[in-house]
Amino acid sequence: MHRYSAIARLDAVQPAFDALLGVVEEVFPIELGDIQQAKEILLGRLTSSACDALHVAVMQRRGATRLRSFDADFDRYPGATRLG
Repeated sequence: MHRYSAIARLDAVQPAFDALLGVVEEVFPIELGDIQQAKEILLGRLTSSACDALHVAVMQRRGATRLRSFDADFDRYPGATRLG
């Protein structure tokens, strides 16, 4: 949603959302601690965006090591395996 909003492609939001829910096993909620951890990740320059930092923080809390993304910035994060 973030990307399609940024490029003014709101028509693509629903199809992308539907496709995402078709391939993920579970959607993790965001908690206050995740936001605090995302700030530390961002300040430590392990990632290039606040959005990516939040994803990494949630992954850390949940013990997740794999994510589906076309964003190569996640390759910089040690312990994460990006599944294109």
